[in-house]
Amino acid sequence: MKCIASLLLALIHLANLLNSATTQNAPVVPAVIVFGDSIVDPGNNNNLKTPAKANYPPYGQDFPGHFPSGRFSNGKIPGDFLVSGLGIKEYLPPFVGVELEPNDIITGVSLASSGSGYDTLTDSISGVFSVEEQLKFFDEYKEKLRGVAGDEKADSIISEALYIVCTGTVDFALTYFSTPFRSKHYDIPSYVELLVSSASTFLKELSLKGARKIGFVGLPPIGCVPSQRTAAGGLSRECVPVRNEAASLFNSRISEEIDSLQMGMLINGTRIIFIDIYPLLLDIIQRPHVYGFEEATKGCCGTGTIEVSFLCNSLTKTTCDDPSKFVFWDTFHPTERAYKILTDEIFENYLPYLQ
Repeated sequence: MKCIASLLLALIHLANLLNSATTQNAPVVPAVIVFGDSIVDPGNNNNLKTPAKANYPPYGQDFPGHFPSGRFSNGKIPGDFLVSGLGIKEYLPPFVGVELEPNDIITGVSLASSGSGYDTLTDSISGVFSVEEQLKFFDEYKEKLRGVAGDEKADSIISEALYIVCTGTVDFALTYFSTPFRSKHYDIPSYVELLVSSASTFLKELSLKGARKIGFVGLPPIGCVPSQRTAAGGLSRECVPVRNEAASLFNSRISEEIDSLQMGMLINGTRIIFIDIYPLLLDIIQRPHVYGFEEATKGCCGTGTIEVSFLCNSLTKTTCDDPSKFVFWDTFHPTERAYKILTDEIFENYLPYLQ
């Protein structure tokens, strides 16, 4: 009997150890669901009649299989680094225009659309899916999830998933500073309020649809993006202060708005964290050598001064020899290596608050 008792105790101890190991290795969230623009779009625009897509070379030259998936970079983008870093899967797939495997539905998708923004005019100019349409895609996604996982597990995944919202740069870079449609009627502070109001509405709707852990990504130093330097930085292509100031003002106001929203949302359990990428990206641009980069004022594609989207293509443009030495891949989007550094910052300083 003593031998049997000892054996039972040993088996129980082993089971506890295995359970502990499984728990430690399990992802901290079951899925990642992303909304936004080209920074986080892995190919939702591929079948749209819009210039805002990247499903052709040289985009994706360093992606597995050298495949131009629709990601605006030479390789992986933030959504990919998030799901791989969380131990969920290697890549975050698009939701639109693809046949998803059941496991991909269960573990999350990107609903982002390159060229979208918080301003509805931005979506009209770009001819892409608006953030409102992305919310409708989310409803469709939830139905697919229920079909694969069942209602109970689907509800659990929806409430425990990590949600990332990342857009707004195109609102300023394209709609406000490159066309007269908004700047004639809004000064920068009033335009910021328009965007903040739209972003706030989006966050409220996302919470009502079941999101409980939301990371809201702020704007980068827009005036230091290569295309903006070319457009308004003079012959020396300096950073454009007014464009950086607009981004900073938006970040400040949306951070305040998120704090205000939290007061009400905490009642239903929703947490929103403002993710401020501005300081780190600005530091990388100003001190590239500290981070192992050699070029921060131009993109890797072509001349690096104007090429983005259809202007960066294999027929007319060559690329730099080593994209890992460049902060930017084209004149608007970072390289895979720069994205990795930014995503590591999110893991270190923000995701612990959303677990």
